[in-house]
Amino acid sequence: QVQLVESGGGLVQSGGSLRLSCALSGSIFSLFAMGWYRQAPGKQRELVAVITSGGSTNYADSVKGRFTISRDNAKNTVYLQMNTVKPEDTAVYYCNAKRLGAGFDFWGRGTQVTVSS
Repeated sequence: QVQLVESGGGLVQSGGSLRLSCALSGSIFSLFAMGWYRQAPGKQRELVAVITSGGSTNYADSVKGRFTISRDNAKNTVYLQMNTVKPEDTAVYYCNAKRLGAGFDFWGRGTQVTVSS
């Protein structure tokens, strides 16, 4: 059974930095495309960043140049380095693991990020 466990959320001041981590267990991490999504109160869940099994990355326009997604296949972990955070980055951040060809799509429980102004 695949499990995703996020960590690293918390309260940070505007302009500060935070690093989120997501550890996958129960399957072969290197085969998955990994993503970070977020959902603010009253809003739909949105894609923040994604990294493919081959290491290609894609970002939402709102975080380009500020956030960096990376993965460590040896540790079965994906990271989201968040720099120069803004109050509008406040949301619950969810980790996602996909293997489209196999029909796999797994979610973590989320970690709260709150940016104070």
